[in-house]
Amino acid sequence: MLMRKLFTGALLGATLSVGALAAGNALAVGAAADIGQPAPSFTGKAADGSTVSLDSLRGKTVVLEWTNHDCPFVKKHYGAENMQKVQKEAAAKDIVWLQVISSGPGKQGHVDGPTAIKLNEQRGATVANTLLDVDGKIGKAYGAQTTPHMYIIDPQGTLVYKGGIDSIPSARADDIPQAVNYVREALQAMDSGKPVPNATTRAYGCTVHYAS
Repeated sequence: MLMRKLFTGALLGATLSVGALAAGNALAVGAAADIGQPAPSFTGKAADGSTVSLDSLRGKTVVLEWTNHDCPFVKKHYGAENMQKVQKEAAAKDIVWLQVISSGPGKQGHVDGPTAIKLNEQRGATVANTLLDVDGKIGKAYGAQTTPHMYIIDPQGTLVYKGGIDSIPSARADDIPQAVNYVREALQAMDSGKPVPNATTRAYGCTVHYAS
């Protein structure tokens, strides 16, 4: 019994230490993307072989969605077609929706361009393109920590939302109807000329698997 208690205590201590380290790293990574400030500029390779830059999208609202097709939380929102519904609503308003895959080579969620396109075709996703952020520069500039992790940039290039897709941090699809979809809420507020009511929320999901 004593050995079991000692082992449990050691395991708990290790878990807390790892959690504290992860939190510290997250704060360091996320320092660059602040609400009300210009969104970090980027230029990245897209799944279709093109190059996408944020500067070229000035004048349009841009949604960034960090994704990893193997993540249970991503599967929750795509399996229930929750993410696709918001994507279609955004596309109808000429909003540019970009997925970002920051998984490094050999890491969970890493895919090449053709695979990313095929995944979206299979899921019925409506996105302008998918950025292959293999070196993690875009993700780290924004402080992306989880999949999904959502960001919204207004037509003037200002970051107006960052956080979770919704208000219930679970991997259960049956929680979706009860949740506040923060991305939809933010886009509707912007469409009405109102301030985003919840500009910063808690992002939840799988850890972004950066190359380093």
